[in-house]
Amino acid sequence: MAEARLSVDDLVAPLFVKEGIDAPEPVASMPGVVQHTQESLRKEVRALADLGVPAVILFGVPAAKDAVGSGASNPSGVVQTALRSLRDEVGESLVLMADDCLDEYTDHGHCGVIGANETVDNDATIERYAEIAVSQADAGADVIAPSGMMDGQVGAIRTALDIAGHHEIAVLAYSAKYASALYGPFRDAAECAPQFGDRRSYQMDPPNAREALDETALDVSEGADMVMVKPALAYLDVIAAVRGAFDVPVGAFHVSGEYSMIKAAAANGWIDGDAVALEHLTAIKRAGADFVLTYLAREVAERLNS
Repeated sequence: MAEARLSVDDLVAPLFVKEGIDAPEPVASMPGVVQHTQESLRKEVRALADLGVPAVILFGVPAAKDAVGSGASNPSGVVQTALRSLRDEVGESLVLMADDCLDEYTDHGHCGVIGANETVDNDATIERYAEIAVSQADAGADVIAPSGMMDGQVGAIRTALDIAGHHEIAVLAYSAKYASALYGPFRDAAECAPQFGDRRSYQMDPPNAREALDETALDVSEGADMVMVKPALAYLDVIAAVRGAFDVPVGAFHVSGEYSMIKAAAANGWIDGDAVALEHLTAIKRAGADFVLTYLAREVAERLNS
């Protein structure tokens, strides 16, 4: 009689792959999460596919960074190399998503090209996003996921993909991505903390809910196939509002801070970590999410399959 159900089919696993390392490197602020080598990533994705997890999303950590994040669109870049390897490993049995942003690749840590007065140049940035999208699609991505919250990013990516002949590649837009305090552990894992300022000029202000519908409507009008709310738990009302207003699939990102709080409290014996993890993810589903990006994906899949 449960009104909302969580299944393995609902899960997307975010994974980090890093250049220049010989063994997986644990992320101290995210117990159980590592920066993968290409080999360990391949093994992890095979294990996820065998568990029935339907999709992964890749974040790259390059060996070298520059002002425009040139490594993000490099055909031989860390994510492009991983996409080709994973396509060879799992074939079409698992959906490969690729994060399309610049923060992991820029030496300043911002999500775009920096213009005058240390501000992000929106138009120059979406040109880079379009180049990255085509490079990722060429390497085997099924879904391009622009996360920078730049105006016009979905339209620029959709146009570039179509011109390149990638009509079948889907776009998952981070449509309501908030300037949250819950991203700290991710920035450790992706090595992308801003070197100056913050990201409030292009990410959403946490008190705003109606704005999320406006942002989502723009992305859908530009050709987004799926939309996403990030973070998840503190924005269940936004997930519900987006689900009620749009007919496209809605995702939610159970972010690094949400994950790490469970792990830290469980390690101290303050909560039952397994029970809380299931409760959190079920709540996100109950709010209206069709799928959930979560670092808990593998352990929850193992539990649901047992």
